[in-house]
Amino acid sequence: MPTAFDFFAAGELPAPDLPLAEAAAIADALGVPGDLESLGSQQDQNLLIRGADGPLGVLKLANAAFPEREIAAQEVAAAAVQAAAPDLRIATVLEVGGRPASGRFPSADGELTARVLRFLPGGTLVGRGHLGPDVVARMGSIAGRVSAALADFEHPGLDRVLQWDLRESRRVVDLLGHPDADRHDAIRRATDEAWGAVQRVAGDLPVQAGHWDLTDDNLVVGADGRLPDGIIDFGDVARGWRVGELAVALSCLLHHPGGDPWTALPAVRAFDAVAPLSDAEIAALWPLVQLRGAVLVVSGAQQVALDAANDYAASALDREWRMFSGAVGVPAVVMTALIRDALGRPRRLPTPRGRLATAAPIDLGVTSPLADDGAWLEARFEDLAAASAHEPVAAPAGVARIGSTRPLDAAGVPSVPTAATLWAGPEPLVLAAPWTGAVRDGALHGAGLRLLLAGAAPEDGPRQEGDELVVLPPGGRVDVQLVADDAPAVPLLVRRELAPGWLALVADPGPLLGLPLTEPEDDAALLRRRDAALADVQEHYWSAPPRIERGWGVHLVESRGRVLLDMVNNVTAIGHAHPAVTAAVARQLGLLNTNSRFHYRAITDLATTLAGLLPDPLDRVLLVNSGSEAVDLAIRVAHAATGRTGIVAVGEAYHGWTLASDAVSTSIADNPNAIGTRPDWVHVVDAPNAYRGRHRDAEARRYGPEAAAAIRALPSPPAAFLAEPFFGNAGGVPLPDGYLREVYSAVRERGGLAIADEVQVGLGRLGRWFWGFEQQGVVPDVVTVAKSLGNGFPVGAVITTADVARRFGSEGSFFSSTGGSPVSSVAASTVLRVLREEGLQERARVVGDRLRTALEGLAARHGIIGAVHGAGLYLGVELVRDRATRTPATVEAAAICDRLLTRGVVVQPTGDHKNVLKIKPPLVLPEDAADFFVAQLDEVLATGW
Repeated sequence: MPTAFDFFAAGELPAPDLPLAEAAAIADALGVPGDLESLGSQQDQNLLIRGADGPLGVLKLANAAFPEREIAAQEVAAAAVQAAAPDLRIATVLEVGGRPASGRFPSADGELTARVLRFLPGGTLVGRGHLGPDVVARMGSIAGRVSAALADFEHPGLDRVLQWDLRESRRVVDLLGHPDADRHDAIRRATDEAWGAVQRVAGDLPVQAGHWDLTDDNLVVGADGRLPDGIIDFGDVARGWRVGELAVALSCLLHHPGGDPWTALPAVRAFDAVAPLSDAEIAALWPLVQLRGAVLVVSGAQQVALDAANDYAASALDREWRMFSGAVGVPAVVMTALIRDALGRPRRLPTPRGRLATAAPIDLGVTSPLADDGAWLEARFEDLAAASAHEPVAAPAGVARIGSTRPLDAAGVPSVPTAATLWAGPEPLVLAAPWTGAVRDGALHGAGLRLLLAGAAPEDGPRQEGDELVVLPPGGRVDVQLVADDAPAVPLLVRRELAPGWLALVADPGPLLGLPLTEPEDDAALLRRRDAALADVQEHYWSAPPRIERGWGVHLVESRGRVLLDMVNNVTAIGHAHPAVTAAVARQLGLLNTNSRFHYRAITDLATTLAGLLPDPLDRVLLVNSGSEAVDLAIRVAHAATGRTGIVAVGEAYHGWTLASDAVSTSIADNPNAIGTRPDWVHVVDAPNAYRGRHRDAEARRYGPEAAAAIRALPSPPAAFLAEPFFGNAGGVPLPDGYLREVYSAVRERGGLAIADEVQVGLGRLGRWFWGFEQQGVVPDVVTVAKSLGNGFPVGAVITTADVARRFGSEGSFFSSTGGSPVSSVAASTVLRVLREEGLQERARVVGDRLRTALEGLAARHGIIGAVHGAGLYLGVELVRDRATRTPATVEAAAICDRLLTRGVVVQPTGDHKNVLKIKPPLVLPEDAADFFVAQLDEVLATGW
């Protein structure tokens, strides 16, 4: 037996292939008898041992080429990691009768070392589809912890030469090659370039013991079914470059759906937090990812060629090529700069002195006034905006251009410029050399940079500072780019995710045009400022939210240049930034805005319109600022009108944040102690949820009679019954037929009022019904409305009968300083006019029906969809882990929303278990946007989250 394994001397290395009967005999001899099934392996033979009650362990038959001391090193290393990280599950050797279940056994392939390793339940990540950022971060953290645990580990069995040692990667590629000529050439070119980059820092790379295979194949998912906490297969334990542990982990991410190179950054940050990376390691990291991909491809091809029956190796060929292709798809220098930026260590090129031309700045970013009213969607928006200036203008590099974005964009189009764009204006414009240098291939070289003028290349030859380079004709356009001499060609527009990487290869050309230096915006710092200034309870969507700075129609635009489809914002019912509301509010602000006790037309017009939208006898209006205030006031009205305090509310409901509206809010999603902490004047009846409540499906008919009976049985008559007439907080669940008829009758029998909270579902959102209570065939005594009434402007209303209003007035006068102010009244009146003129209730019906039908089609293909609730454009997709038990898929819902965001869709979970995707977009939602949402949800459910 050799003293140390050397891959380059070993030649072919087929995995052992003992018959199951022979392997079973070995397992029996080791004290772990059972039924065996193959697990597959590249160079060893792994078999699962099953007993009557489930898996007992994994029988690992080591390749005969590996010396005994190297196998011993694997066992000791696994034990060292377990000791350093006791919270991780490690596949160490089982003990049977106080002795390790391992030994040497003869076989047709020679004497083998056999071990029974601890079986880790949960499954690996290799077949899990898309890996979310939390999973990726956990993988990086585990790699960092293993690296730290083995930093000082020593053992004679570490001195081996493996093909997986990235220090040997070029030799492996040289030796093995690839049978496909095109792939061979691509691998060869990538290997040469990556190896050269590594060699420039190789002398500064720490060497230590490592696992070297902490991939999706060898990390096991924990009890939560999502995050890994287990490690198997220490078969590659040896010495190597420390940063290689991370490079190996990153490489496996690239074959998963959505596994673009930048999605590896959470793993890099997590590794660095545990085992800080040096500058040399950062420089070597992505080239090593590329080399790992190359080694995997050539090794897989070789293993299949010499061991055609190895299904495990054969099945990995496609994903290994995806890993290599993903790794080389972005230049290593770009990824290195991106990694530096992610770790808070960015580098920027200085801009040399000099002047190319002088221009006024023009703002073409996301918040530019030039882009208002949807102008950014027009063809040639940028050129038209520049022409309107009637002088030379320049837009800076590094600031996302809204005109380059695209709605309904799942991939994320390039929108961040790496060049400043200059327009000549109405006269010709001379561009002069900003420094003395030479023009070669259309670029002026000097100061370690090359000045590129895309669209107006100068002739080759020497130039003195101030010499003419080119003359732009009137209205001419040129993109001015300053690229580092040693950098590859840089695209004029890049994706926002890669922008910090590409921008590190260019200097800011703005000062050459008279513009100030562009300071990169730090969205993370802004979020930290928000968190420091606002109370913790004032939450925001997502843990790492995008910064939204513009809305238009059904679209939201990120500050970094990505257009998102808004499927959750029922606040802006008639669409973001509707020109009619913008103009009306601006005009009224220029006329008058004062408190509502003054007499002016706007408040009368709004009150008259609102009353006209409701059935008799609802004809008296009280105006406030929000839905919470409206519900609070409705409760106060009921108290005053009846002389009682008791309010009957339903479970799983949310009505607001004021003292009274919170008191009747029973959703445990917003307050886990909601039911047990209601004041004694609030009486809660069962949530009439036909899908998830106490009575389900056809049995839901019992909710109405039971609630009515509970009201009749109250010791003291209640002041009112309060509920949404369509169960919005639960995800658009309709109330059982006849529910409100039963309950309203009961509360009125006892002299109480019926309050319908229409804040979420009213104003035409349900399509077939303008008000939710119409679906139930009832008329309430009090209606609350807000949210979409102002299209985002703070306005709410309570509408009741003249008699109830008179009784409320017996307590004194009522006013709200800004509730019903001239501006809020004009905003609300404009919204109601647009709803009517643009036929948005009918649109909600037509597009909502289309959307619901498509979602039901998804439910037929994806078992995680338990039900599709709702009507019109208030829908809910209920996600479950099991359709029979209806176990809420809470974790999955959050992860699905996060993945949808990466594909250009904003949606959020709702319900007591946060497992219902709430779908309540602006009512202007067009059919193609509805189809886009369904397509993205389908993709996410099919490829993982």
